[in-house]
Amino acid sequence: MPYIALKVAWAAGSRVGIPEGSGLLDGGTPLAVANAATVVMDSAVVVLALLLTRPWGARVPAWLLALPLWVASGLLLPIMTAYPLQLAARLLGGDGGRPASEGGAEPFLEPWVFGVVYGGFILQGLTLGTLFVLYARERWGHLWQGRLRDVPESPTAPALRATAVAVAVLAPIPAAVHLLWAAGSTAGLDAGRAAARTSDFHVLEAVNAAFIVCAAVGVLLLAFRRGGRMPLRLPLVLAWAGSAQTACWGGWLTLAALASAGDGADRPTTVLVVIYAVQMLAGALVVTLGAHFFAERSAVRPVSVPGPSPAAALAHPAPRENRLP
Repeated sequence: MPYIALKVAWAAGSRVGIPEGSGLLDGGTPLAVANAATVVMDSAVVVLALLLTRPWGARVPAWLLALPLWVASGLLLPIMTAYPLQLAARLLGGDGGRPASEGGAEPFLEPWVFGVVYGGFILQGLTLGTLFVLYARERWGHLWQGRLRDVPESPTAPALRATAVAVAVLAPIPAAVHLLWAAGSTAGLDAGRAAARTSDFHVLEAVNAAFIVCAAVGVLLLAFRRGGRMPLRLPLVLAWAGSAQTACWGGWLTLAALASAGDGADRPTTVLVVIYAVQMLAGALVVTLGAHFFAERSAVRPVSVPGPSPAAALAHPAPRENRLP
């Protein structure tokens, strides 16, 4: 609600949280469209919460629920992980507490806006993630039971391994570049972004690299079954979180870079666009492999028709004539 309220206020002409001189004051139609799109995206969380908690949510097709939650994971996870680390870096003397627009001359937003919005996103991610885990355990828990070495071979194993190898080849490229940026390199950055770097930038770049590594490790473990007694859910979590952040956050940053593209120093470099494109491709390959993995598991394991969750059953008990004695 804080995020939606701010966006609606800005769309209505309010300047709350926007200081004088901010580039947001001159955003025009592109900014208005972006604000409207993000309001719709965050409002969709309400629908997801209903799907995860109401009895009729158990009848929704798997892809119609899993895909939006995968996208939500990709957009929320970097904030949930990077923002606390950014605050810690500031406490240790980092300069990330002074958000600035491109070029670093004028403030972009008031500092309190970041705390309110990102704090809300962290709570949103924690609660939505908890609801999804509880829902998925009831509906699909049998698909990730057991250990990695016990997963049987499938006819599509060669194709899955080829996909995993492709991810392993692609992933080091954006991971290495993000690590270079985290370490202080400006190679491939436009002049505006290079001048506006703070400790927040370096922390976020390190987090980006970490999620790319998670995606590659998770998909390689799934494809080659090199985990010994490792629980199956561990590589699945790594692949889910890594691919979501890599693909969705990379796509979001690509849109942001292209939408804010100006002239000269502010124009995104070819390296920047290529790196985001490669990580989006790697993330898409991982989630494709995951979808095939779950489809095969569903085909060979008996699936029971899910009933209402325990919370829903308590809130909406069956009629007396339908209850067991």
